[in-house]
Amino acid sequence: MYFFFVSKSLNVIKNKLDELPNNIEAEQSIIGSILLSNDIFDEISILISSKNFYDPMHQKIFSAIESLIFKGMLANPITLKNYFQNEKDVLDIPEYLIKITKFSTSTRQSIEYSKLVYDLYVKRELIKISDNIIDTAKLNDLDNDGQQIIETFEKSLFDLAEKGSFNSSIIKFDDAVRQTIEMASNAYKNEEGIVGVPSGLRDLDDRLGGMHKSDLIIIAGRPSMGKTALATNIAFHAAKDIQDKGEKSCIAFFSLEMSSEQLSTRILAEQSRIKSNDIRRGKISEEQFDKFIETSKNIAELPLYIDETPAISIAALSNRARRIKRIHGLNMIVIDYIQLMKGNSLKDGRVQEISEITQGLKALAKELSVPVLALSQLSRAVEQRDDKKPLLSDLRESGSIEQDADVVMFVFRESYYLKNKEPRPATVEHAEWQAKMNEISHLAELLILKQRHGPTGTIMLEFEEMFTKFKDIQNN
Repeated sequence: MYFFFVSKSLNVIKNKLDELPNNIEAEQSIIGSILLSNDIFDEISILISSKNFYDPMHQKIFSAIESLIFKGMLANPITLKNYFQNEKDVLDIPEYLIKITKFSTSTRQSIEYSKLVYDLYVKRELIKISDNIIDTAKLNDLDNDGQQIIETFEKSLFDLAEKGSFNSSIIKFDDAVRQTIEMASNAYKNEEGIVGVPSGLRDLDDRLGGMHKSDLIIIAGRPSMGKTALATNIAFHAAKDIQDKGEKSCIAFFSLEMSSEQLSTRILAEQSRIKSNDIRRGKISEEQFDKFIETSKNIAELPLYIDETPAISIAALSNRARRIKRIHGLNMIVIDYIQLMKGNSLKDGRVQEISEITQGLKALAKELSVPVLALSQLSRAVEQRDDKKPLLSDLRESGSIEQDADVVMFVFRESYYLKNKEPRPATVEHAEWQAKMNEISHLAELLILKQRHGPTGTIMLEFEEMFTKFKDIQNN
């Protein structure tokens, strides 16, 4: 007999522990308050949705209330009756609805109860995610290693933490107008007229107004045009801007082609005005070496984080970007370059995979509310034409790059092609060629062929090849 009572007590305790976090009384009070006064629904619906309720009956009732109110109709026990007349498990719904109106309370308390119901929903979701992690980790699945499990469930946790209530992505027009006024005000107060992340290039910032939040910006070009150099210049300046303002944030640079050491060498060469090739070979004087060390000390604390993982997937990149934002803050993501990335799944061909990647990058820009600056290769079709200037159609492997991007820019240096056409020395043609080379060897064109926010056009820049540095052309 004693054993029976102990076993029974243990089962009762176990059942209580197994029950997920909930507060039925708070749910009843919320629904009861809405039924007595539909006016409070708008404030409550911003905080919670039907899925946030624990009781399945309350989920159904809230959905029915929502449907009626969205149609401009009154939601009360009488109008709701028809919604449940065919459901056998809720035949006493009118009586139940009348009963829970007695739990109604003030608007302020209803809002607080809604926050409580949402918090309990989050805790239930955390328990479910934890259970799923355990179940998935126990499986002996060769195609699903530990790192992939982390990446999969880290996104679930981030979504739960960042997105808040289900309506957080829905913005009323007056809120959108207020955001626009704030953006215009910031541009007006900023002497340079920049509201986005500055590139450090005067003419480019004038044209774009800086790199805007949620934008996918593509810099494309053939090999040796200077794509990486331009992206590195922009990333450095953006990080320096964060440091100068004393902000708690950073720039994330995903370098799929170059190592972090190669990238830092480029930045140090640019800042110290010492050729990167000389640095690598140790062909520098003692004075240059001292300058190199001094420069490295000055920029060592730059808020620039480099991820050099090769062939990173869009899922892994997204999760790492989320983690960086959560821990350090994030102003911009730079990716060098798209064609070296992998999709999340085995798609039918590289074109579909690139499409998945660009859609993922645009979604990430919107999700984290930061500009994503991604580099892209161009197809070899450029080399087959007499006019080597790139076109939007030259974007390699997918039209989705053009479709998903907010800004598409091409780096073009005519001197790269002219250099390979050197005529025989000591001829008139060679003299003409040399004169042309002297004229254009330090010039680069930045062709803006797509911009959602403003005009397209060409920007002329100066390119110092020995220091891999782009800069504004000084006006005489």
